[in-house]
Amino acid sequence: MFTGNGIKIFTGTSHPELAEIITRRLGVSLGKAEVTKSGVGETQVRITESVREDDVYIINTGCGEINTALMEVCIMIHACKIASAKRITAVLPLFPYARQDKKDKSRAPITAKLVANMLQKSGCDHVITMDLHASQIQGFFDVPVDKLYAEPSSIQYIRTNFDLSDIVIVSPDAGGAKRATSMADRLGVDFALFHKERKKANEVSRMVLVGHVKDKIAILVDDMADTCGTLCLAAQHLTEAGASKVYAMVTHGILSGNALKNVEQSSLEKLIVTNTLPQADNVAKCSKIEVIDIGNVLAEVIRRSHYGESVSKLFDEVPY
Repeated sequence: MFTGNGIKIFTGTSHPELAEIITRRLGVSLGKAEVTKSGVGETQVRITESVREDDVYIINTGCGEINTALMEVCIMIHACKIASAKRITAVLPLFPYARQDKKDKSRAPITAKLVANMLQKSGCDHVITMDLHASQIQGFFDVPVDKLYAEPSSIQYIRTNFDLSDIVIVSPDAGGAKRATSMADRLGVDFALFHKERKKANEVSRMVLVGHVKDKIAILVDDMADTCGTLCLAAQHLTEAGASKVYAMVTHGILSGNALKNVEQSSLEKLIVTNTLPQADNVAKCSKIEVIDIGNVLAEVIRRSHYGESVSKLFDEVPY
């Protein structure tokens, strides 16, 4: 039985709703902290309860004012470190700057590595994140990184809401083929993918479908949806290729710019996202958005981490 002794959970300002879900699931109260901004825009943090010799978890996600969210985490980690916390874990459902993970152009920064350094220099002992855009980001850290997957929750949703004999899992690009084939294999269904050519970032010029989707329910799977240009174009191609219905499932629904308008006007039946980012406003504005709660997964990994239990079971199963 989880008693909550010796554990403190704090949240920044980026996603307090998720922190509430996690603490409610664990049966503990959210730690008391004041996070404010000064007149010149500096982040000010004050931890208003003792954390001495406690196992501290700080929850913030990479969305909205992402630089503010990142600085909040670093300052809260530092505040807990110099207040004699025993261990400090950063819980970052969407890792900030995860797409800047390699030097793909001359003089380009590897900002994800910089973020890893910032967290460690702040005093972070452990990181929990979900569906990293690139798995090698784990190697940027010299502290343990638990990378969780939304796949078990997505598979549970598909089994509950679809007839498996009618569906085909589709990757919108070759980079996501591993994710899509893993899901297709576990469900025992067919798989297809798109080969896409980009003129520039966030702008797809041509997409070629590899696989058969005629008279099937096509489910596009990806790790994140930003402007949704790729997903909407893929949905259009799938409809033209004879798919009876098209759905999309993504872990991180960033949904920036004209994303909601694009989804509403597309041939997608639904865009299913998780709540690694706040989605209440998006659901209110777009009737096609549906949210899967992954708060129970994060709560369980915090419980297991606190008691020193293995978290690998959560790679395949949804906790109840």
